[in-house]
Amino acid sequence: MRKIRIFEHISLDGVSEHNEGYEYGGWTAPYRTPAGLASLLEAYGTSFDLLLGRGTYNAWSGFWPKAGGNPMADALNTATKYVATHRPDGLEWGPVQYLGADAIEGIRALKATDGPDLIVSGSLTLTSELLDQGLADEVVMIVYPVLLGRGKRLVSDSFNACELAFVSSVATPTGVLLNTYKHLGALKK
Repeated sequence: MRKIRIFEHISLDGVSEHNEGYEYGGWTAPYRTPAGLASLLEAYGTSFDLLLGRGTYNAWSGFWPKAGGNPMADALNTATKYVATHRPDGLEWGPVQYLGADAIEGIRALKATDGPDLIVSGSLTLTSELLDQGLADEVVMIVYPVLLGRGKRLVSDSFNACELAFVSSVATPTGVLLNTYKHLGALKK
C-alpha cells in the first residue's frame, strides 16, 4: 500500500498560494538555499510519484521540463504524475496517468497498489479532499518566516477539522521549517 504525503509551502499565517498579480508572488524565492533544497529532497525520499490537481500539473508542466539539470527538476520530471482532473486532454508532461472521472476512487485504487510514495504539492483543493477523506498519511508543512495576509489558505473554509501528530522538524539556514506530521483522522470534539 502506498503512502500519500502532502507537502505544502505556507506562510506563518497559513497562506499557501497567492492570487494572480499579487505583488509578492515570489515570496518563497529569498529563502531558497542549497541546504534547504537538500532538506526538501531528503524529505521527498529517493523514489516517489506525484499526485497533482490539474492547476498544479499545468503550472509545473510549463516549468519543470525546461529546468532540467538540477536534482529537484530531475526528480519531478522522472516521477509518474497522477492527475485529478475533469479534463484529461492535454496531459503531455509524462510519464502521466489520468485518475479517471471519479478522482477520489482513482486515488483509493492507486493507494492500494504497491509502489513509491505519492507526493502531493500545491493542489490545495485536492489536499483538502485527501485530508477530509482520510487518504493522507503525512503532512509536511514547509513554513516560511513571512506573513502574507491574503491568498489561498492551506485548507478550504468547508474543511473538516483533523488531528495531526508531530513527527519531526528541520530548520534551514534561512529560517524555513520543514515540519512533518502524521495524519490521525478527524479531530475529536
